[in-house]
Amino acid sequence: MPMSTAIASQRALIMRNRSVTFFCMDAIAHALADPVRRDILRMLRDRPVNAGRIAAAFPVSRPAVSRHLRVLRESGLVSDELRGRERVYRLTLDALVELEAFLAELRAPSRWERRFMALETEVHRVSRTRRSTPVTPKRLNDSKKDTA
Repeated sequence: MPMSTAIASQRALIMRNRSVTFFCMDAIAHALADPVRRDILRMLRDRPVNAGRIAAAFPVSRPAVSRHLRVLRESGLVSDELRGRERVYRLTLDALVELEAFLAELRAPSRWERRFMALETEVHRVSRTRRSTPVTPKRLNDSKKDTA
């Protein structure tokens, strides 16, 4: 199935069947959602592996592994190369950049969290300052004289 890629508003789109369109990050999340595909990625982490060896490692049929590899290829997580009669797959981590940026954005402190951290810092600074400077208590009679 041919895959056409278009850039729309700085986000790459993956087009399937003229009716189903995925954003790249959605395609990656979809690819990572399946445990077999995650295991395939782990296999490819150390070195390129041919399709036959990948298929032999799983209890599912070869066509099922082929579909898993197609999903991984279309999401950009793996690339394939034809070497003679074999198709060799290798891990491509460049596709994870957008997903990693999204996750970093989620992990970053929110606006309110930053403000609360600043408030906490200020409270600690003021309490340290108060502890370091001796405070002489005013007498109750002294304050009455000032107001009178």
